[in-house]
Amino acid sequence: MTDPQVGMLMLGLFIFIIMLGFPIAFTLIAMGVGFGFYAYFTPGQEFIQNRVFTLLVQKTFEVASSDVLVAIPLFLFMGYLVERANILDRLFHSLQISMKNVPGALAVATLVTCAMFATATGIVGAVVTLMGLLAFPAMLKAGYDVKLSAGVVCAGGCLGILIPPSILLIVYAATAGVSAVKLYAAAFLPGFLLTALYIVYVIIRTTINPKLAPKLPKEQTDIPFGQVVWSLATSFLPLALLITSVLGAILFGLATPSEAAGIGALGSIVLAAAYGALNFTMLRDSVYLTARATAMVCYLFVGSWTFSAVFAYLGGQSVVENFFLGLNLSTTGFLLLTQIIIFLLGWPLEWTEIIIIFVPIFLPLLPKFGVDPIFFGILVALNTQTAFNTPPVAMAAFYLKGVAPPWVKLTDIFSGALPFVWMVFMTMILVYIFPGIALWLPDYLYTAR
Repeated sequence: MTDPQVGMLMLGLFIFIIMLGFPIAFTLIAMGVGFGFYAYFTPGQEFIQNRVFTLLVQKTFEVASSDVLVAIPLFLFMGYLVERANILDRLFHSLQISMKNVPGALAVATLVTCAMFATATGIVGAVVTLMGLLAFPAMLKAGYDVKLSAGVVCAGGCLGILIPPSILLIVYAATAGVSAVKLYAAAFLPGFLLTALYIVYVIIRTTINPKLAPKLPKEQTDIPFGQVVWSLATSFLPLALLITSVLGAILFGLATPSEAAGIGALGSIVLAAAYGALNFTMLRDSVYLTARATAMVCYLFVGSWTFSAVFAYLGGQSVVENFFLGLNLSTTGFLLLTQIIIFLLGWPLEWTEIIIIFVPIFLPLLPKFGVDPIFFGILVALNTQTAFNTPPVAMAAFYLKGVAPPWVKLTDIFSGALPFVWMVFMTMILVYIFPGIALWLPDYLYTAR
């Protein structure tokens, strides 16, 4: 076998092994070292002197010393603290009473709460689970349609993938070698455009068919204006101030993402203390969850970068590039094909594996097709949301099913989530037709004038 054939065997074998359920990070490391030993083998050389071991150490050092990746544990810690500070129920209640005259008020309040919480956590499973415990029962009790309620929770809970400070965008920035700050700026308008489409969809459906979302009883909404203002001031404003401070510092160049994440983590501790939720158990759990998630990402990076280096050395990357170039695709055709592949990969894989393992295969092709890597990253972030809401492996649906009443069927959750997937596709189409939606803000803020 030639080296490029060995490289393609390496990629095919990896996909087969992870389909069997083996841990992805350690599979990457094992295959990178195993095939790398073959690739770098020199006759007469001692086992330990093979260059693949130097490569593994080098990639581990690169991950451990990456300034961009430092932001991941800090943003995660900030998110876990906010999640445990009992802010979500206050926020949802205040938005619920302030939107009492809006059609589908509870559903709209759920989506706004999810968008706000997404900017504070970026943790999909946490947002879906918490809103499944808080907003989903409230909508069902108010007589809302089960499918609509489930779709709102699942779709809203996934907004953290795109809206900064998204962990996915930091991982993509480190993988693609692009500015995380510009990527955050590029994600703002698409993220809030998608949120707006969700809200408009809910309002239109509930206006056409009011039975889907009956109005709340008067005793639940007949609240003095002053009390509504006070509720918003004590729930919405503190979280909004924290988020604005962190993201504003990043976007206006006052701090790097890592520095802003550190301030955000400190701010979340202060916020938790102000709400009386700060205690040793909360801190311990937050640190543990942060360490576990960070270790997973770091091991994936070490394995992926080692695997990719060996794959490219064997000539596998050239085979992939020649295949795409041989198709004579236009830029539109290339983007469409790559997004279809990423969409299909979203069924068996988590977004971390897609971004760290498979997206790097496409990155060298971007200049050949004239695609901005930041623009491509926004499309990937949008596309990845569909994986959480598309059967058969819609993780958001399973998160919600785990906390929903037993009589709620998984098929109803799937059915409710699918219309919101079409909203994601619509947003992707709009971003492609009008690339300024993604690129205007970073160009405006960071292009020298």
